[in-house]
Amino acid sequence: MKAHLKVADEVWLATALLHHDHPEREDFKLREIRERAGREFRDDRPGVWQHIVGHCVATNKPSPASYRILHQTDRGRRRLFREGDPCHAGRRSGKMRPVRADIPTEYWRLLDWYDKDYQKGGGGMTPSSNPSKLLAFVGAIAAFDLQMMTEAIRAGSEQVDENAW
Repeated sequence: MKAHLKVADEVWLATALLHHDHPEREDFKLREIRERAGREFRDDRPGVWQHIVGHCVATNKPSPASYRILHQTDRGRRRLFREGDPCHAGRRSGKMRPVRADIPTEYWRLLDWYDKDYQKGGGGMTPSSNPSKLLAFVGAIAAFDLQMMTEAIRAGSEQVDENAW
């Protein structure tokens, strides 16, 4: 490990490095983030995986941390959180990125990139997939109903009804 980093900061840095190195990509597999963190920081703490999977995900119920570091784009996929992305009510004031003084100076450029470019919709996000356009619909459908719809879509995905045509 290059410095004693907080696990959440390490997750943010690994994800930011992936975004920075692959601006054409909107999100990354959980495994990709973990592997990047492992290569970059040589850290095998089990908490890194738990932070990628749950602790840093903005829409999850705080447990106990209230980070808003990652946004779940799909099952098993994450990208950095942006202001305006959905988040659990208990995370609304949660940390979105590392504090400059808490990370090595070599990564400060990523904070600048995040604040100046990524937060404005850059960093690989195409305008048509920008979730801020969907904000008008936030709260219009109950969370339970959204979960039921998501499960129905996943259950019916890639199934062909030959009699339907």
